[in-house]
Amino acid sequence: MITKVHASNDAIAGFTASVPEPDLAALAHARDLPFVVDLGSGTLVDLSPYGLPHEPTVRETLAHGADLVTFSGDKLLGGPEAGILVGRADLIARIKKNPLKRALRLGKLTLAALEAVLRLYRDPQRLSERLPTLRLLTRPAAVIESLAAGLLPDLVQALASWPVRVATAPVQSQIGSGALPVDRLPSHALVVRPQGRRTGVLRDLEAALRALPIPVIGRLAEGALWLDLRCLEDPETFRSQLGTLTRPCDEEQPGGSANEHQ
Repeated sequence: MITKVHASNDAIAGFTASVPEPDLAALAHARDLPFVVDLGSGTLVDLSPYGLPHEPTVRETLAHGADLVTFSGDKLLGGPEAGILVGRADLIARIKKNPLKRALRLGKLTLAALEAVLRLYRDPQRLSERLPTLRLLTRPAAVIESLAAGLLPDLVQALASWPVRVATAPVQSQIGSGALPVDRLPSHALVVRPQGRRTGVLRDLEAALRALPIPVIGRLAEGALWLDLRCLEDPETFRSQLGTLTRPCDEEQPGGSANEHQ
């Protein structure tokens, strides 16, 4: 067979070219070979009407001559972690006869979850409201900025005993995860910076946030801890957990107590 594989989480730039799928399909079919396309993340709808970069859809790929298309049930599709294979009925039948099909078959819970997500696609007008993945990808930056401003006083109060400074700042959310590896979305974040050169406090804070009952995952970059709020839909739970943040005790410094060096 002839296979074309999505670049997934990588971006290849410079003096490169990608062979169009119809050309590869013609080459394969002229030699009686199946043409298989691995879309990586995969999506069932065109993302461009939502203001997102265009990503090849499964339907487009089949229309370009692919005999089989493989893609994820999670990631852009927004369902449970799974692999999906669609295409020519005769090829699917051959695959189902292979002993590996039984070893790799999905369980009932995964199938039930996948069915529930696929039903949402039957109502494309409401898809961006009902599908969490698409809802978060299309969340307006202004809404996220307002959320950051509202949470700032709470985080400042929670970290009052920590040697840090807290502010809000614009940030670019990375889409990634099997598709759109270099594309970014405008967002807003809570940013924590250390006072002076005490960069170790950021690692302590990052660990404390991860250890919360509902973990908060931040990103260490540019000498700060960034909490991108694009995916935060329950600010009240976030607020309620801040009061449980505990600061590790500073090691006593030579010549005085730890408090004297803060």
